[in-house]
Amino acid sequence: MRMTARPENVHQTRLLRLLRDEGARSRAELGDVVHLSRSKLAVELDRLVELGLVEPAGLAASRGGRRSNIVRLSRHLRLIGIDIGATSIDVAVTDGGLEILGHVSMPCNVREGPDVVLDHALDLVGKLRGQGLIDEIHGAGIGVPGPVSFREGVPVVPPIMPGWDRFPVREVISQKLGCPVLVDNDVNLMALGEVHAGLARSAEDFLLVKIGTGVGCGIVVDGRIYRGMSGSAGDIGHIRVDDNGPTCVCGNTGCLEAYFSGAALARDALAAARSGRSAFFAQRLEQAGALTALDVADAVAAGDPVGVRMVREGGRRVGQVLAGLISFFNPGLVVIGGGVAGLGHVLLAEIRSVVYRRSPPLATGNLPIVLSELGDTAGVLGATRLISDHIFSAT
Repeated sequence: MRMTARPENVHQTRLLRLLRDEGARSRAELGDVVHLSRSKLAVELDRLVELGLVEPAGLAASRGGRRSNIVRLSRHLRLIGIDIGATSIDVAVTDGGLEILGHVSMPCNVREGPDVVLDHALDLVGKLRGQGLIDEIHGAGIGVPGPVSFREGVPVVPPIMPGWDRFPVREVISQKLGCPVLVDNDVNLMALGEVHAGLARSAEDFLLVKIGTGVGCGIVVDGRIYRGMSGSAGDIGHIRVDDNGPTCVCGNTGCLEAYFSGAALARDALAAARSGRSAFFAQRLEQAGALTALDVADAVAAGDPVGVRMVREGGRRVGQVLAGLISFFNPGLVVIGGGVAGLGHVLLAEIRSVVYRRSPPLATGNLPIVLSELGDTAGVLGATRLISDHIFSAT
């Protein structure tokens, strides 16, 4: 495997990340930020050019003397983001500044196992390559919908991923793509996506709550993902909210995820259709033969009282768990994302109502609780942010 060039010291690391986050800059502007002498800055930038990570980009406007050279990240840098969900795969390719150049997706059941699912992900990478968007791949980030040992790059006892436990995802994909690879929980990557391009760009401490097929929480402290001792931090879907509740995929009863997730909404909509409590769901079931969380969103939009009640009850339970997290963590922002977040403001209003009522006023007085604006790009963006942090760091 050809090793991607890496910066050699902290000065080069800082320069690369500045160019990634702020775009092309003149040498004079970079010198103002990193506080290096002109000669030292020239040495570091020239070395980054030699490594193929940075390139010249013309002359800046005059600041009263000799015009400074503009530098930017190499236009040849390509990063891959792979976001594996419970029912779909998203793959994107970005440049070094994390601008998405191409984005493809496909439905896929993660329960098919790692060999099948990862082959599909690689097929999508091949599709982007076939569009002429990729020559050499410099790094790839991968998100999976379950707990991950970040150090080892393997899923660990993931409840909805049979056959994935300890599977060497990082090693396999690194060999296939010929580049550095990092693997993390999909919710952590969504949080990184929000850090880079979402509503959390100026938030140092925040929570990203994903409500999809499952429920999880990305925890960001001082701008960094907090993973916990073994990588399971933020697994809030398995916090018990009712001792006598339904059985969860994890084997316990009464978990938040068993009450409110894509799978739980589909289950409850099916029950409402079969019992005759909802004419809307009964009609959808007759037409399609099955129901999903998308049908619940349509029911809410149509004003179906059963659908609205399902979302409000789910939002109430999410709000109860979130209120406890806020009291404990005191974040500056909460972002709600994931497929079920598409239920929109009915869901958001219920979550806000419970949190603002149950959490201490000091913790919620200036606390925005908002819906993500990144949609299905949050995970792939976060994946490329993760791997760029890695390759833009000194070895």
